[in-house]
Amino acid sequence: MSTSIHSAHQASASARRLATAVLLLLALILTTLLPGAAFAQAKKQGGELRIGYQKSASLFVLQKAQGTLEKKLAPLGFGVKWIEFPAGPQLLEGLNVGAVDVGYVGEAPPIFAQAAGARFVYVGHDPAAPRAEAILVTKDSPIRTVADLKGKKVALNKGSNVHYLLVRQLEKNGLAFSDIQPIYLAPADGRAAFESRNVDAWVIWDPFQAAAEKAAGARVLADGAPDVVNNYQFYLAERGFAGKHPQVIDALFEDSVTQGIWLKKNLREAAELIAPLQGLPVDVVETALRRYEFNVKPITPDVIAAQQKIADTFHQLKLIPKPIKVSDAVLTARP
Repeated sequence: MSTSIHSAHQASASARRLATAVLLLLALILTTLLPGAAFAQAKKQGGELRIGYQKSASLFVLQKAQGTLEKKLAPLGFGVKWIEFPAGPQLLEGLNVGAVDVGYVGEAPPIFAQAAGARFVYVGHDPAAPRAEAILVTKDSPIRTVADLKGKKVALNKGSNVHYLLVRQLEKNGLAFSDIQPIYLAPADGRAAFESRNVDAWVIWDPFQAAAEKAAGARVLADGAPDVVNNYQFYLAERGFAGKHPQVIDALFEDSVTQGIWLKKNLREAAELIAPLQGLPVDVVETALRRYEFNVKPITPDVIAAQQKIADTFHQLKLIPKPIKVSDAVLTARP
């Protein structure tokens, strides 16, 4: 009996030693593997791309609705948060205070923002779209030429791309900015003032331009063609984000190019998808899409020079408080 008990004790001790060895081995394996697992999980979690957009930014509206960018960024471990702004100047303020990482605006907002010390960089641009913004008058207005705007009330969104269009058209027709009465209004308020005839003209961009033409019979007094303005659309990024996450910017551009090509080849279908999200009729959206180009390109010296011309003009007109060097806000300038 004592021999059996002794054998049982020995077996039990051996089992405990084996269990201890197994636990030590597991601990060693976990200690080796966990850092890699933690790194993989951190990489998987990645972060979040916060995009500032305007409802008028049709390509972004399409990308948001289709979820294509979310799919593109998933392998990088990044999600997407879409934040809507009423116009470019407000979007730039959001970029400046760190509320968004990337935004899409016209030519003038970055000029005003850089003059105010905003921390952003140009990372890409869409081709020129000079007919996608215009000075509008009512269909029965006695105003027939830009020169007729002298002394008139002209509504526009201060600091937006149409600000420069108005300046250039006035100069072309022998007027100074001081010859008109600028009424600074956001797009919705501008349209209300225009339709109620509280202003004599309205300077606005698409798709609001197309909507006023089709719904209210507005007449185009002048647009950006020929050779008046480029009306580039710019992709901007918070400087720190652009420096840390170039692969995210590249993925955004790849998706934008792909969706932009599809949009231009399928204008009607794209308009049908975008229209309810913009609260506009399909034919209005289709008209606006025809006047824009969607094919993001890197910032080049020629584009920088065009922006510098706008900046210099605004400084001469005392629309910005100090001269700026646009190239200071370019992360990389490639020929």
